[in-house]
This record gives sequence, C-alpha cells and structure tokens, in this order.
Amino acid sequence: MPPYAPHFGGIWEAGVKSAKFHIKRVLGSTHLTYEELSTLFTQVEAILNSRPLCPLSSSPNDFLSLSPGHFLIGRRVTALPSPVVDIRNETQLSRYYRMEKIRQHFWTRWQREYIGELQQRTKWKTSHSSLNIGDLVLIQEDNVPPLSWRLGRVARLFFGPDGISRVADINTTRGCIRRPLVRLCPLPNAEDLQA
Repeated sequence: MPPYAPHFGGIWEAGVKSAKFHIKRVLGSTHLTYEELSTLFTQVEAILNSRPLCPLSSSPNDFLSLSPGHFLIGRRVTALPSPVVDIRNETQLSRYYRMEKIRQHFWTRWQREYIGELQQRTKWKTSHSSLNIGDLVLIQEDNVPPLSWRLGRVARLFFGPDGISRVADINTTRGCIRRPLVRLCPLPNAEDLQA
C-alpha cells in the first residue's frame, strides 16, 4: 500500500472507523489519565483481535476459530475474568471499576455490531440460508463477558412445513443447545475469504 492512501485498506480502515465510533460513544465527556487511556486502547485492541474470522479446521469436533490474535501472538487472545460492573452512578466507582465499566460497555456495543455485520438479513419467507450441518457458527448471546465468543457446530436443522429451516441444534463445548437461525452467525470458510 502506498503512503498517504488509506483508501487502499478499506476493510481494516472500516474496522478502525467502527472502533473509533464506539470509543467516542462510550467515553463521552469522561476525563481519563494517560495511563487509563493507554489501558483502554490496549483493552479495545484485545477485543478487536479476539473476534472469530473463520474455522481453524473442518473437523466436526473442532470448535476453535482463527482470529487476528493468531497472526499477532500465535494463539487466540484471552482475558482474566472480571466482575460485572452494574452500578449506574459512575461517581461511586473506583478508578479500576470505572475503567472496567467502560471496557464492558465498549464490548457490548462492538460485539453487537460485529455480529450484526456477520448476519445477512433476509425476508423470513424465503430460504436464503447457507447454513449446513457441520458449519461453525457464532452464537449470539446476551451478557457474555469481554473476549468470550460462544462457538458451535450445527448438528441438526429443523424445517417447517414450508421447507424453510428456522431452528438448529448446535453442538458446543458445553453440550447441545437449540437456537433460532436469527441468533446464529455462520463463519465464512477460509476458501471464501480468499476469493
């Protein structure tokens, strides 16, 4: 890419734009020290680099996905468990919990947007679903901690009387669960990303 030509990197520039958008919304008029801002940017970087891109293998027993973290550190990015900060009044929070609340707020907003981009919305009456048995899917869940992406493999599809599938059984590391297709985001295969 030549210098002074950010439009050549449309995909990653769109990711930067999305992160900047959510950081501005989460911070608002909050005043942070240099160390706190540096910590926040590092945490945002970890969140962005933890997102699943495609399956690591086509094995039906493999629930792992490739992430940008694999290219940076050779494995997926992880984080220590943190307490859920649900106090509404920020003036009552210590600096640590205030930073944790900002991180969790960013995670919630950015994860919701990323999952929305993975899902292709179509009219429910037509069958445009490319979901097949054995596909690795990202399961849309509420209240998941930062850097936690719940993944599973499609075990069974349930078809209605009109021949359109709207529900699937998903094998996960914690067992089999049943979810509607609108809560599942199929991850593209490595071959699809190369095209």
